[in-house]
Amino acid sequence: MPADAPRLGRHAAHPPLDSPDYRSTALRHPKAPLVYLPLTVTERTGPQLGSDRVGPLDRDLTRQHRGDPIGQRITVSGRLLDETGRPISDSLVEIWQANAAGRYLHRRDTWPAPLDPNFSGGGRCVTDSDGRYAFVTVKPGPYPWGNHPNAWRPAHIHFSLLGRAFAQRLVTQMYFPGDPLLPHDPIYNAVRDPAARERMQARFSLERSQENWALAWEFDIVLRGADATPMEEEH
Repeated sequence: MPADAPRLGRHAAHPPLDSPDYRSTALRHPKAPLVYLPLTVTERTGPQLGSDRVGPLDRDLTRQHRGDPIGQRITVSGRLLDETGRPISDSLVEIWQANAAGRYLHRRDTWPAPLDPNFSGGGRCVTDSDGRYAFVTVKPGPYPWGNHPNAWRPAHIHFSLLGRAFAQRLVTQMYFPGDPLLPHDPIYNAVRDPAARERMQARFSLERSQENWALAWEFDIVLRGADATPMEEEH
């Protein structure tokens, strides 16, 4: 997106709570006006998760089982930043995703794509002093989801972040640029601002790719502020 591309405003940068093209929002969005609750100490402070919250293999989704998973090995890394661009260190970053065939290890995912016995699809890590996180995984595949005729989700990875406090809580999705399914996906396009949609796309990095091992993708995440990574719209 060019630097001088117009922005559509904060409310267009986050999907509305009711997005008619994404059918299940009709069952989940609030029907009454939201009630403002002042932030207390609980919301202004971060969760205390303990020093053992992340294991040595949690960040490498390709080494959590006895064998290697099927699929294109990739690394996904980036920085977690606040609204002023400062790094957020010592913060939990969690991901979950489908396998290379587009299948989740979940009892409700029953479409006829193979499960991978060497891939569970979940990982977590803690950001370093520079706000950087890093995962090793496989590139997820697209999958059908029944929202509309011939509906397919583009390849994506789910992210869950806590920031420094519960008030910075963010759940979002990372997409891959050039995916032909992006223009047809109601979830991705619920973010109406094109510049904000591009903030949900990873950047390919040949420099960070590891020869004979893994291609590299970078995905920086901004919590709150004008350049925030899109999440549900606030009212």
